[in-house]
Amino acid sequence: QVQLVESGGGSVQAGGSLRLSCAASGYTYSRRCMGWFRQAPGKEREGVAGLVTGGKSTYYADSVKGRFTVSRDNAKNTLYLQMNSLKPEDTAMYYCAAGEYGGRRACSKDYEYNYWGQGTQVTVSS
Repeated sequence: QVQLVESGGGSVQAGGSLRLSCAASGYTYSRRCMGWFRQAPGKEREGVAGLVTGGKSTYYADSVKGRFTVSRDNAKNTLYLQMNSLKPEDTAMYYCAAGEYGGRRACSKDYEYNYWGQGTQVTVSS
């Protein structure tokens, strides 16, 4: 059974940084998507960043390019999202996700993922 547990959320002032972690248990797939999504109140869930496990492909939403970095520690089976230069519009619940689907994927859409964490709140004040 796959379980994803996020941590690292919190409150920070604009311009600050946070690092989110997602500990994955029972997830042993390679060449599959792992990523981060976020959902703000009243808005649809959006893909923030993603990568292909064991590969080099990454995806970033335009709104976070140059500020966020997604990475994975294979030995710890943990996905990270380093968030720098945070803005108030980054405020949202952030979710970790992992997929089973193979093939060439962008890792940017929620339908590419099968498993979801419970979310961690990120609040950025101005």
